[in-house]
Amino acid sequence: MRHPHKAGPARPARPAPTYDADNRPASVKARPRTMLNAVGLVVILACVFGSFIMSGGKMDIVMHALPHELMAIGGAAIGAFIVSNSMATVKLAGKGLVRSFKGPRWKDSDYRDLLTLLFGLLNLFKSKGATALEPHLDVPKDSAIFSRFPRILADHHLVEFICDYLRMMTVSFEDPHQIAEAMENDIDKHHHEELAPQHALQQMADGLPAIGIVAAVLGVIKTMGSIDQPTEVLGAMIGGALVGTFMGVLLAYCLVGPLAAKLLETIECDGKPFCIIKTAVVAHAQGLPTQVAIEIARRMTPSAKAPTFQQLETALEEAKNDFNTVTV
Repeated sequence: MRHPHKAGPARPARPAPTYDADNRPASVKARPRTMLNAVGLVVILACVFGSFIMSGGKMDIVMHALPHELMAIGGAAIGAFIVSNSMATVKLAGKGLVRSFKGPRWKDSDYRDLLTLLFGLLNLFKSKGATALEPHLDVPKDSAIFSRFPRILADHHLVEFICDYLRMMTVSFEDPHQIAEAMENDIDKHHHEELAPQHALQQMADGLPAIGIVAAVLGVIKTMGSIDQPTEVLGAMIGGALVGTFMGVLLAYCLVGPLAAKLLETIECDGKPFCIIKTAVVAHAQGLPTQVAIEIARRMTPSAKAPTFQQLETALEEAKNDFNTVTV
């Protein structure tokens, strides 16, 4: 019997922390994304206001007008956002902003684990039939195959997607073209729903410059009401009014717009696993050997995160022994 404290047996357990969303490796990887966003915002503010100060601009005029202009622009933008979207979209947009800072949920190791999971399920289906596979699909959290990959198991929508289509194949729904079309439609629907908050944020970014003009016009109206004041006072008031236009454009193109673009990139990245699943399942339905189907699916993995052929081969070999011991 192997001693649990020996160095040899302990090595296979080392990748386990990557399966947990709250573990240290995951949080360490999340920090550079958040820091990168913070660095970008600092660069924007430093360069914009730094160049203004270096050219002789007076920050006291900007700072005096800033609270009022931000109240007008921010309040109008948020109000318009609420009016033009459902409450569900408003809530998802808030989560989307957080998500744009965190970046994609899927790490490099998750793609390798997904391919390994698909190999285990499809290989079991091919070797032992639908009867052996169904218990794993009915209660994934109790499955010896799914439980090997806690991070994937925690993604309920992805697990449901896998189980639903494999379950359909167990009831003789095995036409590759029909499966591909059904999965593609499901992916499109999910992607459309995921993009709703991103579209709402982009719409807000598109409207901010015009809202800034509204704030600026109000400032001009206020200035015209004080036309009898000295030139120095009128100049300061006009300058304060232009802060509204400035803030509308700055928020649109340097904050909300980039965050909406980052959210779009994140959604696109997090949607890749569904395409990988579709590729593997359709290839299996076409009668290809399981390992060939997984290899075809591997080629659908984003290049920067895809395991190499050898890395996947090693992961599958390590997992085969565990999968072979699965009993139903």
